[in-house]
Amino acid sequence: MIKITSIVLRIFSAVILLQTLRFNFTGHQDSVEIFSELGMEPSGRIIIGVLELIAGILLLIPFSIAWGAILAWGVMSGAIIGHFTQLGFVDGRLSMFILSVAVWVSCSFLIVLHGRQIPVIGHMFDKSKV
Repeated sequence: MIKITSIVLRIFSAVILLQTLRFNFTGHQDSVEIFSELGMEPSGRIIIGVLELIAGILLLIPFSIAWGAILAWGVMSGAIIGHFTQLGFVDGRLSMFILSVAVWVSCSFLIVLHGRQIPVIGHMFDKSKV
């Protein structure tokens, strides 16, 4: 059951992260508008796109799930903070916020499920030593 949960969470998060890349990398009007409001256009849009691409790929590779989850968790934390501080929730931005929260929650579970992959602190996630 844990393996199936992990696969579902990984695919869910990766699909959301990877489907947004076309907006960030092509300079879609909505993406440019959002990153302009955040004062991060254009370099921030490209950097976030690259980070989302890396996180999405890492989530799909079995030995790097924890790293992908941590990276995605961090990027989504920034997105959530951006919504509360500057972007708000109007004009279709509520759905973006909900997707950010969904990926954040999903990656939180993945970090717990695969935390033992992380050197130095991975032992804290090893249930056999509890």
